[in-house]
Amino acid sequence: MQGDFRRILSQANPSNGAAALDAIEDGLSALTNSRPAVAAQHLATLAFRFKGENRLDLAARAYDLAARVTPAPAAAYRLAAIRTRILDLCRRKTFDPVEGLLQELREAKAVAGDHRQNDPSLIHIAWDYELAGDAEGAVRSYLLARIARDQLGGQALTIDGDTLERKIRNLRILQMKALAEAGRHEEAQTLHERTRHILGLGPLQIYDIVSARQAAAGGQGEYRELLGARRIAEPEITFLEGPVALTSACGSLDAPPQYIARFKDCLTFPRSNLVLQGKRLVYDLAAHPLSGIADIKDGVNPDQIMTAVYGSKRALVEEPAETRTLDAGLMMFGLQSKNYGHWLLEFVPRMLWFNDSACPADFPICIDDHMPETHQQIVELLDERDRPILPMSAQATRFRELGIAPVPTFFPFDSRPGMPVYDAIWPMDVLGAVRRAVLDRLTARGIDLRPTGRKIVLSRRGFVQRQLLNEAEIIDALTRQGFEVVYPERLSFAEQVALYHTADMIVGSASSALTNCIFCNPQARVIALIHENRSFNFRGYTSMIESSGARLVFIRGATVAGEAVHHFHANYRVPVAQVFQAINRIHLL
Repeated sequence: MQGDFRRILSQANPSNGAAALDAIEDGLSALTNSRPAVAAQHLATLAFRFKGENRLDLAARAYDLAARVTPAPAAAYRLAAIRTRILDLCRRKTFDPVEGLLQELREAKAVAGDHRQNDPSLIHIAWDYELAGDAEGAVRSYLLARIARDQLGGQALTIDGDTLERKIRNLRILQMKALAEAGRHEEAQTLHERTRHILGLGPLQIYDIVSARQAAAGGQGEYRELLGARRIAEPEITFLEGPVALTSACGSLDAPPQYIARFKDCLTFPRSNLVLQGKRLVYDLAAHPLSGIADIKDGVNPDQIMTAVYGSKRALVEEPAETRTLDAGLMMFGLQSKNYGHWLLEFVPRMLWFNDSACPADFPICIDDHMPETHQQIVELLDERDRPILPMSAQATRFRELGIAPVPTFFPFDSRPGMPVYDAIWPMDVLGAVRRAVLDRLTARGIDLRPTGRKIVLSRRGFVQRQLLNEAEIIDALTRQGFEVVYPERLSFAEQVALYHTADMIVGSASSALTNCIFCNPQARVIALIHENRSFNFRGYTSMIESSGARLVFIRGATVAGEAVHHFHANYRVPVAQVFQAINRIHLL
């Protein structure tokens, strides 16, 4: 048999490998009686060769035969066979048997006393599937990686630093979104059902997407329009360098109507904009004719307390396991409410309509409880009814009656991948009304808002994204020219408004802090510093800031490559000379 064994080994190749192993297995008893250790070594060498030829099924079988030939190192060969078979099955997308093999692997490691991390990296296998665009292969591999993590002490985080659970959820959302967009909502529901128990999620229900106006027209609520739809103008953008060909898409010039609406028996999710009533999802953005360009983040962002996907005018939203119930409330909570720029532009204008006589005076104002104190200060300042303010924790909440008001314009959180950035234009009339209301309330409190001719430079030193890397150099040069350094986040809301309104010139990064320029006096001049990305929200910032009557000039600095971040948040540098050039020119506007 030894001669036949050597011949079989020497002649084995990818085309006849299975037959060679069949022949060896038929004569296995003879091998165990004649130099079994040598035979096992030869079989292990053959297995190694098969692995190099990417014939993992044959390699696993060769390792198994080696383990059967000799009892001495059999445990090590058995381990190698299991590991190779796991790798082979995962690459073949035959995932079902692997869970049992992981248990066998655990037992085999204990027998062999093997504590090394030579097990197949299921996380790397999943990552390969993910990079190849195979979401289902990635999900199945990540699910197996969870078992390996819990039973074998395997890797806990994915290649890009996510937990396995977060990764599985995100991939499932991608899969379900594709199905929903194709109108296959029931299939998406079934797909979620396969993994929701593992992730601790509830079942998904299907809802028809409607606007507040459509929902009320169906007889399930009250809707009162306070400012009709109207056409607005595209702003003229001024760059220090001259005209720039932008790559973003101009936002709609059709400003939506502003209203107050009331609905009974609504389910809501703090930190999200979703309102569920019966089998309908009331959400203006998702129901808008342009919603196809929007990357809707409700139910997707890490701080969301439910899962949701959208497509074909319907949505799938996770049914909460527990809810609390409130009698009534006004909805001032929602996606990104803790971000000052989003808060001031998307949420604060709603107070105009909540102050209208059409809105009940006894409804509390409901806000997210994770917002900075300044956010609540704005609500307290603008509320004319002395309503209670109710911070909402992250728990699904059912309202017996809910009052809602709209965002001033169609404003997606982000554009969908592959589409140009949507550069929303903010209606001057609505922001102007907010400005007047804030200034009037502060004046009534005795705050002096007379212009003082101050010149201020806004610092962004405390932020880790969209950093002006040579900020210290610019601040040093400007303070020698009479500018004051301001850290807006250290001031109360009233102090911020007074500061911006009394200043004649403001220099700062195009960020949330610059949003306060809606409170500038009409003679003010604003210099916005930003990176060179031509898809940035230049129209949005211009329409927002110039709603005050102030004039704005952008300086596009040089983007500095760094960590992988959203292109809007890249770091950059601006030459000091360009800042002084803008200061000298802006007076001519």
